[in-house]
Amino acid sequence: MLEKAEKQRRAGSGQQRAAGYMPGFGNDFETESLPGALPQGQNSPQKCNYGLYAEQLSGSPFTAPRGTNERSWLYRIRPSVRHTGRFRRVDYPHWKTAPHVGEHSLALGQLRWSPLPAPSEALDFLQGIRTMTTAGDALTQAGMAAHAYAFNADMVDDYFFNADGELLIVPETGAIQVFTELGRMDVEPSEICLIPRGMMFKVTRLGEEKVWRGYICENYGAKFTLPDRGPIGANCLANPRDFKTPVAAYEDKETPCRVQVKWCGSFHMVEIGHSPLDVVAWHGNYAPYKYDLKTFSPVGAILFDHPDPSIFTVLTAPSGEEGTADVDFVIFPPRWLVAEHTFRPPWYHRNIMSEFMGLIYGRYDAKEEGFVPGGMSLHNMMLAHGPDFSGFEKASNGELKPVKLDNTMAFMFETRFPQQLTTFAAELDTLQDDYMDCWSGLERKFDGTPGIK
Repeated sequence: MLEKAEKQRRAGSGQQRAAGYMPGFGNDFETESLPGALPQGQNSPQKCNYGLYAEQLSGSPFTAPRGTNERSWLYRIRPSVRHTGRFRRVDYPHWKTAPHVGEHSLALGQLRWSPLPAPSEALDFLQGIRTMTTAGDALTQAGMAAHAYAFNADMVDDYFFNADGELLIVPETGAIQVFTELGRMDVEPSEICLIPRGMMFKVTRLGEEKVWRGYICENYGAKFTLPDRGPIGANCLANPRDFKTPVAAYEDKETPCRVQVKWCGSFHMVEIGHSPLDVVAWHGNYAPYKYDLKTFSPVGAILFDHPDPSIFTVLTAPSGEEGTADVDFVIFPPRWLVAEHTFRPPWYHRNIMSEFMGLIYGRYDAKEEGFVPGGMSLHNMMLAHGPDFSGFEKASNGELKPVKLDNTMAFMFETRFPQQLTTFAAELDTLQDDYMDCWSGLERKFDGTPGIK
């Protein structure tokens, strides 16, 4: 637990907050920090209570179909036009945006990295972001980037919004507080949070760690939504009630602050004299949320064979082509393995999709060693991959009794686009040069005679 002084330092002066979250995915919410701050019966009264300004934040075109139309009405101390001004260019050299091809000499191949090292200097969340891959084209709003982050300092007077896409944050070490325009989210490892495109926020540390580390999927295209369940029916996988949207909270701070924005791959900054997190009340369906991955209800084979990994999809960003996602967020959570006459780990395969994978805790069942929490792997489209030699031998010869895969949480950012490796990723010291050796023991077993060998 944080000490009282540390809590006060993190809270800052002038912050107002009502405790709790609102459950549901894609709901139309309403919440206020002060009684009567939220207008009733209309969105834009001639004068708002408390001298607030009414402002709409749109996440979709005005004429989008009702099912995909997103907007929220915000009632704030100052309109957002006062949170901008004369921008100047700033540089985050390690944050790359598609289309991008790294200037490196690393050849094509299956790749794996050990965790990012702890920073040797003070870095906040933005400064600690390192792009590993990019895919698609942010300018045409298609594709994604996979980032890793490692930081050790708070964003105190710095605020940020990303016009290029929404941010799916996956902590691995260290809990964080994500303070957005619409409220605060405390996010621990095994939880995720999503910040919509264009929404201002800052990130501070919770707890006591040497480094706060994790992963980010920057989704350039259509927003993440829940996948259709098809024959599974109305329940299991990620259930809507387990998604939590924060209640209204605001920061009434009249001190020098900086707002930074990412727009078409470039970064810009403006200095203002107050906090931009000044939304006292809001209603709508364009909002941040968090989700506890432990509440995912997996569905799998209960007789034979291993299902496609798509059965573990938490969120999907549709591409417009039926059945083909722009980006999928897939997890491999604790679960029972009970299939008979079956090789139970994920099978060997080549795939039209490109897979960036990370491990939050525990061990991934297809890799016996080398893939550790905080690590990453990249298996690009049509490059073969699957269990390592030790995993194959164990799964091929083990007793097929019910087995509980416990204390494990791996994930995958999967996209229909090839993932281009950044120079940073190609030259990172933690790149495992011997990764390909994990399959070297898979020798020929064929001898031309019938029967199972």
